[in-house]
Amino acid sequence: MSEALTHEAPVEKKIRFLQLVFVDINGVPKGMEIPISRYEEAVEDGISFDGSSIPGFQGIEDSDLVFKADPTTFSEVPWEGIARVYGYIYRDEKPYWADSRGVLRNTLKELAEKGMRAYIGPEPEFYFFRKNGTWELNLPDAGGYFDIINLDKARDIKREIALYMPYFGLTPEVLHHEVGRAQHEIDFRFDDALRTADNIVSFKYVVKAVGEMHGLYATFMPKPIYGMPGNGMHLHISLWKGDENLFMGEEGISDTALHFIGGILKHARALTALTNPTVNSYKRLVPGYEAPVYISWGYRNRSALIRVPAFWGKGARIEYRCPDPSANPYLAFAAILKAGLDGIEKGIEPSAYVEENVYEMSDKARDELGIATLPGSLEEALDELRKDRVVRDALGDAYKNFISYKEGEWNEYLEYVRAKGIPADTKEVTEWELERYFYV
Repeated sequence: MSEALTHEAPVEKKIRFLQLVFVDINGVPKGMEIPISRYEEAVEDGISFDGSSIPGFQGIEDSDLVFKADPTTFSEVPWEGIARVYGYIYRDEKPYWADSRGVLRNTLKELAEKGMRAYIGPEPEFYFFRKNGTWELNLPDAGGYFDIINLDKARDIKREIALYMPYFGLTPEVLHHEVGRAQHEIDFRFDDALRTADNIVSFKYVVKAVGEMHGLYATFMPKPIYGMPGNGMHLHISLWKGDENLFMGEEGISDTALHFIGGILKHARALTALTNPTVNSYKRLVPGYEAPVYISWGYRNRSALIRVPAFWGKGARIEYRCPDPSANPYLAFAAILKAGLDGIEKGIEPSAYVEENVYEMSDKARDELGIATLPGSLEEALDELRKDRVVRDALGDAYKNFISYKEGEWNEYLEYVRAKGIPADTKEVTEWELERYFYV
C-alpha cells in the first residue's frame, strides 16, 4: 500500500489471491484469502472455516461454517494484486442464520414476492486523522461544509478514492468537505439494497486503504470528537415495481411512500438498535449537530427524522437521516425495509408532520404534534428492539445473536464508566469508545 499512485493510471498487478469477504454481527468485514486457482471451488462447493471467534457467530462447540462466493461481486484490488468477492455463509449445507448478507437476502425475497424491489443510496461521512498513534485530526485542515481549494486539504485524496471506486462497482457522484474539520463525504450512486450494502463495506475499505497510503487514518466512528459533528450515513430509499417508482404519486409522493414512512416512524425507536448500534452512536444523536433526535417527517426539512427531498422525473424517494456508518448495512436495511413494508401492509398514516425546525420548537409544541424522541442510549434502543416484533422478526434467528452481543457491549461500557466514576449517560466521548470503535 505504500506505492505511489497516479490519478491517470492506477497500479494494476496480476491477480494471485482471492479475498473472501463477509461481515460479523457488527458489520465489520472479516474474511480469508485463497489462491485464485480455488475461485471455482469457492463458488461451487464453498470454503470451510472456523466461525467460533467471529463476533456474533458460533460458539466453539459448534463452529464449522462454509463460505460460498457470489461471483456477481468479484472485483480486483488494483494496488494490491488480489481480488475480493462477497458471498453467503452456510452451516450443515443450509443458510447460516447469523449471516447478515443472508438476512437481507431473505427480506429482499419477500419484497420480490410482492413484486417490489428496493433501491438505496447512502451518504457516509468520515474523518481523516493523522496515523501516528494519537487521536489527532489531519491538520491543518480548517475547512468547513463545502469548502474547496486551499481549505480542503484532502481534496486530492478524495479524488484518488473516487478514481478507485469503480474498480469495486461503485459510481462516485459527489465529493465534498463536511462540516467538521477534516471531515468528508463521498456520495455514490444508489443501487439495489443488497448491492448497496456490499458497496458500503467496499467503500469503507477503499477510503481506509487510500488514507493509509497517505499516512492518514479514516474513521467512520459516529462521534469521534466531543463538540464536533458526528459521522452520519443518511439513506435515500425508494421501492420499484419493474420500471415504476412506487413512491411516485400524481402530485408529490404516493400513498405507498406515505405508508412506508408511517411504518418507519412507528418502528423508529426499535430501528435505532440496528441503524445506530453502538454506545458511541448516541453521542451523535444529540440536538445541535443536524443529527435527528425527534421522530417526525416533512418535505425538505433537514431537522426531521425522515424528509422527502425535491425530485424530478422518477426520482421520488425518502431520506432516512438517523443511521450512522457503524451500522451493519445488511441488518439495518433488512429491518428498515420490513418496518416500511409493515406500514404499507397496514396502511399506516405517518404522524408528526412538521416543516419547522424541530429543535427550536417547545416541548409543548412537539407534544401537541405527537413528536416522540429516539432512544438516548444503546441500552434504551435494545429495550425497544425487544418489544418490537416486526423489527425482531426482520433479523430472523440472527436476532438472538445480535441482542446477546449488544447486551455484552453495553455491560462492558457500564463496567468501564463505573470504574472511572463517569456517568453512564455522559455525552463526552470516552477512551473506551475510542479504543473499541475508532479503528473498526
